[in-house]
Amino acid sequence: MRIPPLGIHVDPDTPPGRKASEITTSPPVNGEKSIFREQIGGYSALASPLRREVGNRSMARSFSVDDTDLEDAKASKDRDRPSHFLRLPNIQNHSHFLRLPDIQNQSLLSGLAYCIASCSMILVNKFVLSGYGFNAGIFLMLYQNIVSVTIVSTLSLSGVIRTEPLTWRLIKVWLPVNIIFVGMLTTSMFSLKYINVAMLTILKNVANVLTASGETYFFKKQHDSQVWISLMLMIISAVAGGITDLSFHAVGYTWQIINCFLTASYSLTLRHVMDSAKEATRSGNLNELSMVLLNNVLSLPLGIILVLGFNEVEYLLET
Repeated sequence: MRIPPLGIHVDPDTPPGRKASEITTSPPVNGEKSIFREQIGGYSALASPLRREVGNRSMARSFSVDDTDLEDAKASKDRDRPSHFLRLPNIQNHSHFLRLPDIQNQSLLSGLAYCIASCSMILVNKFVLSGYGFNAGIFLMLYQNIVSVTIVSTLSLSGVIRTEPLTWRLIKVWLPVNIIFVGMLTTSMFSLKYINVAMLTILKNVANVLTASGETYFFKKQHDSQVWISLMLMIISAVAGGITDLSFHAVGYTWQIINCFLTASYSLTLRHVMDSAKEATRSGNLNELSMVLLNNVLSLPLGIILVLGFNEVEYLLET
């Protein structure tokens, strides 16, 4: 009985011992591998050079298709990948790394600026009054107040700062405070002429004790024990410094004691009239710069009266 041919073309270059089933059949693992293996099997089954050429071209097309599929798959994976793998970090989301440190405690800077200004003023006044023997302390105070008025008014007119307009109602309320303010500055000039700077600084602490006592008596404000201990240490330091002061001058100490009482009176009176002064303004508020301008403007006519009363004009003309 004759068996018909199976239609399997055998390549004459196929090495002996290799089964046709191994060439023509290959179990598909996945779609891509099955196509690849079918092309290999087809290439092996080609017998003529023409068919081999056709097989070579088909394999080239399959390889290019596979490469294109791999590149497309890689591109799709890159698109699906989270954006933080492809982008630089957003600076806006991390702006806190570039932010300048904020000023946490502006009162500390204000206190430091006040200390520098106060110490500089005391040293300059001491140098003028004692170093040059300048005997017109009230005129020196008046000159400094004129400079203050000029600076604050210039800044206010230029729009850099905001100050409350001066009204007669506000002046009437503030006048008692300003009288004490002028007396405080004048007695400070008189005492500074006779007392050295170190003792003047120590004696000024007595004003803090008087202010705290006045707050307790007039405004019923209670201070804890630590505050009173600190104030007592201030008094002890003032007494000890006065006893050991080799340049003790009775006139200078008298003026300084008066200055301490006026300083405490200024603080207490300012607290008493502050509410009335705010009501006398147009905005209902009185900031620090407005108080500076108000104090220095009102001190000018009083300073002129004192300069004339103490006959400093004749001294200035002769100096």
